[in-house]
Amino acid sequence: MKRTEKKRKDIIDAAIDEFREQGFLGATTTSIAKKANVSSRTLYNHFESKEALFEAISEIMIERNWSMDPVPYDPDRDFVEQLKDALWRYVEVITEETAIGLNRMVISELIRDLDRSRQFFKESETHNYPITRLISEAMDAGVIRKADPGFATNQLLMLVKGFFFWPEFFLGESPTSKDVLDDCVAMFLAHYKADV
Repeated sequence: MKRTEKKRKDIIDAAIDEFREQGFLGATTTSIAKKANVSSRTLYNHFESKEALFEAISEIMIERNWSMDPVPYDPDRDFVEQLKDALWRYVEVITEETAIGLNRMVISELIRDLDRSRQFFKESETHNYPITRLISEAMDAGVIRKADPGFATNQLLMLVKGFFFWPEFFLGESPTSKDVLDDCVAMFLAHYKADV
């Protein structure tokens, strides 16, 4: 890693800590620079403002949440097993400790600032969930009924996140039994059962 890249990373890491501790409004670029062990001038060479830093961190969070590769449909494997495997990988990605920390920091600010929240969700909409490909290709293969694959993926992931992401986010633990994922998949498949 080049020296400038390391400084940029140090600034982002310091900003994450500062935003988490002080909130966006209470955070200062002076304190962030101090935590990053750089001058304020160096910080401003990388980020023109506190807002720009927050946007960079939001982008990192979005990229982490979509870091899983798109999952293709394999006609030689049972679709239900493919879907469960993909969902477990997705749950692991979004509940990983760093991902949860970034989500807590960003979401707390989005709750406070409606304009920033709208911008964030506009950016999020440009990304497809990695499971969308699996669902889309399963629809094309006639395994489940045809519908909007993005909408169908959202329905399924809202169920899964409700049981596996939000308890981790708010409580720091996942009290949900692993069997609940089977129920989420069963509900999804009952609704998207292939037309006979």
